Amino acid sequence: MRDRVFALAGLLQAISLVQQMANNGQAQSQALGASIDSLFRFDADDAAAVYGGAPALRDGLRRVIAQLDGDGRDPQQTRVAMNLLHLERRFAAAPGVADLLREDLEALAAQHAADGPTHPALLARLGEIYARRISPLGPRVMVQGNPVYLSQPDVVGEVRATLLAGLRSAVLWRQVGGSWWDLVLSRRRLVDEARALLESR
Repeated sequence: MRDRVFALAGLLQAISLVQQMANNGQAQSQALGASIDSLFRFDADDAAAVYGGAPALRDGLRRVIAQLDGDGRDPQQTRVAMNLLHLERRFAAAPGVADLLREDLEALAAQHAADGPTHPALLARLGEIYARRISPLGPRVMVQGNPVYLSQPDVVGEVRATLLAGLRSAVLWRQVGGSWWDLVLSRRRLVDEARALLESR
């Protein structure tokens, strides 16, 4: 259950960051760094290692509690999460796309290591990868926000890069055994585990 909570927190943290970008033109850099870093941890030992541990996912863990416990639920986040989980199924079924995506990310690993996960040039290239590899799989993940920001190419690229991180978490969710039924039947266990992780040091 803990691995599933990490994956779900990663997914919701990425979506929250996308909302920040769409509404404000920028996102909280530490949380964004953790989400983008997850794209480059190709062979992590477990779900926690994908994100660098629970502290890196504090925002996402809070969103797990808010979304599943009934208080502070955000319908837009729910919709985007469902869209990304559906997109993950198409991604998994598309022949060769996962291998091509990994090759693309491995080609960016040196830039990621040198410049850091939130460098604008890296985010732009990740956004291009999303547009090239993921967008054609459809359906498009519709992001609502301020048109002033969503019309800016730099912001659009950063949104796409962060959606790619969200897809990474959706893939992880499936890999650790997560399913739609968990979101219906295991809500209390997921919330309790998220609270325990928030309280851990």
